[in-house]
Amino acid sequence: MGTADSKLNFRKAVIQLTTKTQPVEATDDAFWDQFWADSATSVQDVFALVPAAEIRAVREESPSNLATLCYKAVEKLVQGSESGCHTEKEKQIVLNCCRLLTRVLPYIFEDPDWRGFFWSTVPGAGQEGGEEDENARPLAESLLLAIADLLFCPDFTVQSHRRSAVDSAEDIHSLDSCEYIWEAGVGFAHSPQPNYTHDLNRTELLKLLLTCFSEAMYLPPAPESNSANPWVQFFCSTENRHALPLFTSLLNIVCAYDPVGYGIPYNHLLFSDYREPLVEEAAQVLIVTLDYDNTTGSSPTVDGTTTSTAMDDADPPGPENLFVNYLSRIHREEDFQFILKGVARLLSNPLLQTYLPNSAKKIQFHQELLVLFWKLCDFNKKFLFFVLKSSDVLDILVPILFFLNDARADQSRVGLMHIGVFILLLLSGERNFGVRLNKPYSVRVPMDIPVFTGTHADLLIVVFHKIITSGHQRLQPLFDCLLTIIVNVSPYLKSLSMVAANKLLHLLEAFSTTWFLFSAVQNHHLVFFLLEVFNNIIQYQFDGNSNLVYAIIRKRSVFHQLANLPTDMPSIHKALQRRRRTPEALSRTNSQEGVSMEGSCPAAPAEPGTLKTSLVATPGIDKLTEKSQVSEDGTMKSLEPESVRGPAESSSPGGKSEGESWNGEPGQACREQQQSPSASAVGQWSPTPDWVLSWKSKLPLQTIMRLLQVLVPQVEKICIDKGLTDESEILKFLQHGTLVGLLPVPHPILIRKYQANSGTAMWFRTYMWGVIYLRNVDPPVWYDTDVKLFEIQRV
Repeated sequence: MGTADSKLNFRKAVIQLTTKTQPVEATDDAFWDQFWADSATSVQDVFALVPAAEIRAVREESPSNLATLCYKAVEKLVQGSESGCHTEKEKQIVLNCCRLLTRVLPYIFEDPDWRGFFWSTVPGAGQEGGEEDENARPLAESLLLAIADLLFCPDFTVQSHRRSAVDSAEDIHSLDSCEYIWEAGVGFAHSPQPNYTHDLNRTELLKLLLTCFSEAMYLPPAPESNSANPWVQFFCSTENRHALPLFTSLLNIVCAYDPVGYGIPYNHLLFSDYREPLVEEAAQVLIVTLDYDNTTGSSPTVDGTTTSTAMDDADPPGPENLFVNYLSRIHREEDFQFILKGVARLLSNPLLQTYLPNSAKKIQFHQELLVLFWKLCDFNKKFLFFVLKSSDVLDILVPILFFLNDARADQSRVGLMHIGVFILLLLSGERNFGVRLNKPYSVRVPMDIPVFTGTHADLLIVVFHKIITSGHQRLQPLFDCLLTIIVNVSPYLKSLSMVAANKLLHLLEAFSTTWFLFSAVQNHHLVFFLLEVFNNIIQYQFDGNSNLVYAIIRKRSVFHQLANLPTDMPSIHKALQRRRRTPEALSRTNSQEGVSMEGSCPAAPAEPGTLKTSLVATPGIDKLTEKSQVSEDGTMKSLEPESVRGPAESSSPGGKSEGESWNGEPGQACREQQQSPSASAVGQWSPTPDWVLSWKSKLPLQTIMRLLQVLVPQVEKICIDKGLTDESEILKFLQHGTLVGLLPVPHPILIRKYQANSGTAMWFRTYMWGVIYLRNVDPPVWYDTDVKLFEIQRV
């Protein structure tokens, strides 16, 4: 009965607040205490008992009462952090204030007139026991420091190290929180005893912290993304004495989490996992604190000079954001191993196959993990090199390819597709990634792709082919990214399977049809990328790639058609007229398509009514990457953009947003264009003979034409002489063939490395907050508030 009474009392207090037209004095404790002292309400209760309409009504009609409510709630949190929350009553007050502020803050942020409220000092603050030097602190700073203190409060959020409670009141200020890190891992060897209550309390405090940071959701995406979030900026500054232990706690709690536990089937159905909500909240807070534009000059530096500690304790160079700073300066191999194993274990969790259906727990926060992995690689180059040093990188690659393949038809997961591709683009800029892909692929994760025997490179090509040919039309802006990744790794691929070789030729066949090439200003870039792939493999890995050479010989007509591409106006016009009748270019299956892997499900479109958030445009591939030339000793030399802008980049349009489509692209949109012929117009652009000639003359066909000139007569002669019809005999001949001295001089290897830019920084911000918005449904912290960073759309 007590709980029902407290809910009723709490509801009465809310009604009183909304109906009072006169300001209530801050000193009227009897009134204000109703909101936190008496009630034992859960966070779900607070959301149900404080409706959005009533918060907005108080904000508009009695703003001083809303201001006092916020101020008093913050004051109670500050008092709790100073006293150390020794009694159950104090702990309950802190949690109630936490829940109330989590409910109210989004409605403060959505109103531009209120946005400065928390950054102003409140008249009369500090009268009730507050220390004098705290008087000048803005409310936001007092709130953030109180949350930080409370996250290391003995017997509330961490295990007390004291035997008795005597004299521990002063501990809260002298307490060295580095001794109270939540989990073993980076910079901390001791794993504290798990405590259910502490985990719940941490989760509530982190949810409030995330809500404080969410002011970013209520600002429209700015073209220049250096507008730092003042909440994150202060919390991650030297003002927060707990910055290091909190950063370490969040990172360790995420990377040490094992959702499967001891592997007892159905264990997640028998008892609740109180750690998972904390891990999710920690991952979300961590990626928001790391939302730092790496293009604004002071990029994080890696400092590996210390040996005794996980990070250098000297005054840090680089950015003022300490979380970014600490992340960029992790350098011990055992710490890298701990992080990589943890992230790989969690990313692989949704792929787990068990003989008993639904017997293993599946996590849902893989998108936050992908953002975290991106930040780790982007801010800490030593970590990136560690990842690529061994085949452990494949434990990250396979889950990413699984997510890409699974989400390809679902328009609500376009953001997931982008971040997966961005990570692979970043990795593909390093030689070691291409080398690692040669490892045989034996783990049979059920995917809706053709069965093949081969390497991880084959898996990557087969999945990319599936995305391009049967993905959602909104993925078209990613086509050049996907092909750039294949170009980057191609010089290192020792032996492609027949399935993968056919997929590459199939893409070339589709992209080189005249109607596709003439349909949009940038479509020919895709042909350039594919020709570059073939050239790299022929010049640098000819010996092991008889499957690809055979596929090229079989499809030689495609190369001859490209070499003889018509450039006169009547032919261009005729090709565009024909486009309605030729959408089958990519729907034709070849002999290798065959059966999908056992146990796999087809990629499903989004369920009607699914919520999704909009994304800002991503920069074009020429802005996303910079060219580097690989020298003979394997080192890379960055090239001046002007001197190397090849035909595949020279006329690139700007960024393409997730809703903007390429024109005349193959795959699903092929079929749609039958109904929508007008889709070909990009502004007023139309192809001209001069335009076709400008890039046709640069098609890099010399190497392939020479190969065909040498090998086709030889293959034809063998077939006639020996009466061969069996391709295995031809492959055997090609395996022992050589083109030494017959091909043009090998071209230098060009790698397009990802380069940080403000366009992707803004994209990551909108994507990250969109994920956080959609994932926080219990309670629905931001639902139905007036967010500006993105639009919420129903599929």
